[in-house]
Amino acid sequence: MTAATRLLDEMCHLTAQSLTSLETSDHFQVVKMLGEGSYGKVMLAVHRKRGTPMALKFFPRDSTNLFSFLREYNLSLSFCTHPSLTKALGIAFSTPSHYVFAQQASLFGDLYDVIVPEVGVEEDCVQRVVSQLCGALTHLHSLGFVHRDVKPENIFLVDAACRWVKLGDFGMAKATGTKVPGVWYSSAYCTPEAEMAKESEDSRHNTASKPDGGNGLENKIKRVWVSVEASTDCWALGILIYAMLTGSLPWTQTASDDRSYIKYQEWFDQQNDQDGQDDELDLWGEGKDEDITMSLDEDKQNRSKRKSHPVAPQFACFTPLASSLFLTLLHPQPGLRGRPDDVLGYLGGDWLQVKEKIQLEEERKTIRGREVIRNEKEREGRGEGYRSGDTRS
Repeated sequence: MTAATRLLDEMCHLTAQSLTSLETSDHFQVVKMLGEGSYGKVMLAVHRKRGTPMALKFFPRDSTNLFSFLREYNLSLSFCTHPSLTKALGIAFSTPSHYVFAQQASLFGDLYDVIVPEVGVEEDCVQRVVSQLCGALTHLHSLGFVHRDVKPENIFLVDAACRWVKLGDFGMAKATGTKVPGVWYSSAYCTPEAEMAKESEDSRHNTASKPDGGNGLENKIKRVWVSVEASTDCWALGILIYAMLTGSLPWTQTASDDRSYIKYQEWFDQQNDQDGQDDELDLWGEGKDEDITMSLDEDKQNRSKRKSHPVAPQFACFTPLASSLFLTLLHPQPGLRGRPDDVLGYLGGDWLQVKEKIQLEEERKTIRGREVIRNEKEREGRGEGYRSGDTRS
């Protein structure tokens, strides 16, 4: 346990003793809904005395553990000091029905809203977002915390062009090394190491679905416990980059029976074997023995053959630079997975093949054209003309 995680626990106990009860409407003017989920809802509000806009996050008291609420609040308040982490504003209270805390408001939605299905977003925009997220995750990990829920819906936009984004929603965040129940779910964001919990999840589901609750053997199946590690965020970052660049996911679920994931594993293993062979050749090359008879031409031919392995189909649109990035972040073994700060070395170069960029740009132009036509029809329906001062396309 790091000093930061110990301090967080102490802050939660102190905050629990000073949490006040009040009516939201007495202190805030609620403007609109910003989002909602299983945790509760987030509302845009204005502080009546200060006139400050903020986001109020509401957690239903009947389904929320108080200490969990206080952990998320204090983590966001005291440890999210990086500019690309959503910070709480020092306001926490309870109402008869909810626990509530205030945080910075991002008025332009989340990253999910700007990723065009099957198209994605422009590559320079992707690299801007990735650069910021790498800094945010590196900061969290250095303090001993793992976010555990990196996905487009939890990345909020401070401006419409993604020049400034903030990673938020720390409800799943845990201290590194914490033991938690292993959970497998059908998504590319789920890590390969989580598949060991799949059998347990399936067995529990099947047992629960039987009227008699299943036989004794099934009831003895124990839940898998796993250690929280930063590598979980690194895997999710790799999947997120793929989603931003393509507007899709590389596979439906990270499971040994998913055909797309199997193709990726085959490609990964081939690249891994090739790297191992190259290392072995390099070691031999360091020696000066006269018994080494392999000529340079033969060496080049062998290397060329090893590099001719086909790329996994869903990664064929990427440059070798981007392919190397994905192989680093999406390493099946969590202990060998790349870190967020490793990604910084891949920024600045091209990630998409030229022909892929051209095709995606044509698709974006088509989509923008449809949006213009739809907007014009909506204006005509409202009896509005195009304003000469409006330069938006």
